[in-house]
Amino acid sequence: MADAGRHVASLSAGEVVFEGDLGSVRRVSARRLPVMERLSIKRLVLAPNAIREPHWHANASELTYCLSGKVLVSVLDDGSASASFTVAAGEMFHVASGSLHHIENVGGVEAELIVAFRNEEPEDFSFHAALGAMSDAVLGNTFDLPSSAFAAIPRDTEPAYLLAREGEPEVGDRVGFGDPHHFAIEAESPPVDLSYGSARVARQQFWPALEDISMYSLRISDEGMREPHWHPQTAEMGYVHEGRARMTILDPDGSTDTYELGPGDVYFVPRAYPHQIEVLGEEQIHFLVFFDQPTPGDIGYRASASVYSREVLSATLGIPVEKLPSLPFTPEDPLIVPRTNP
Repeated sequence: MADAGRHVASLSAGEVVFEGDLGSVRRVSARRLPVMERLSIKRLVLAPNAIREPHWHANASELTYCLSGKVLVSVLDDGSASASFTVAAGEMFHVASGSLHHIENVGGVEAELIVAFRNEEPEDFSFHAALGAMSDAVLGNTFDLPSSAFAAIPRDTEPAYLLAREGEPEVGDRVGFGDPHHFAIEAESPPVDLSYGSARVARQQFWPALEDISMYSLRISDEGMREPHWHPQTAEMGYVHEGRARMTILDPDGSTDTYELGPGDVYFVPRAYPHQIEVLGEEQIHFLVFFDQPTPGDIGYRASASVYSREVLSATLGIPVEKLPSLPFTPEDPLIVPRTNP
């Protein structure tokens, strides 16, 4: 579990939204980490036959990564455009803000999903609550039925979150076709693929549905390191799936925060704050890294040092030119660097 701090929290021990035999929903939002802006995160666990009730988010798009299991997702977008598709481990789906959707466990084992939102405090509406807000007469007129047809339906405006399904799931033939909401990220060729680390990316360049959010699936072995860097106009929120790592973040007041991260932890780095990630131990790390832009920008230390003359770097660092190390010219930052020092 991560050390307590203003940038890091445990999602595994996060705020409980729902917990029971059907599964659980936990979250880390700005209520837990006030530094969060434009991003927040939930961990959704669904038991076999459990359903995340039909719902929508009033102020946030959703980007979800499936860690385990198999789920059926249905989406109703503006203009009555609908879609149904299955999502398995290593795959993702995206839902626009305001679009109705549900998530249903259609496998024989527990399903675990990491859900990122494009808002630090997402607002939810459930279809169940939306129906409960209207009178029998209004519903009768809506569906062209007598009002008495709705008298037996329990009426309340509280969300249920998770529901139990009776019988077998209805998975139609359409789910086998490609769908713009769905993206098999782990089947993609990684743009960064090195012996000591890789990065697969879900960004607008490869997934046009993403308009205000993106994600990297980052893996680094103990022989690599994520170089110090910052994102000029992009906040970063990461979830630790596997491994242990150390992260250092520089704040504008000159203070630094260093954290040890483990599975289930979440971190948040505001826009343009310098930070880095290094592996602890011999196990590789796997981070799900979410961004608040469809195509995140990146400026690394190596390219930064290549921009300036040795004289400027000498003055900047406060040492004579002859004592400057021979820094390699780097026209393009490598993202992941080899770790030649322990």
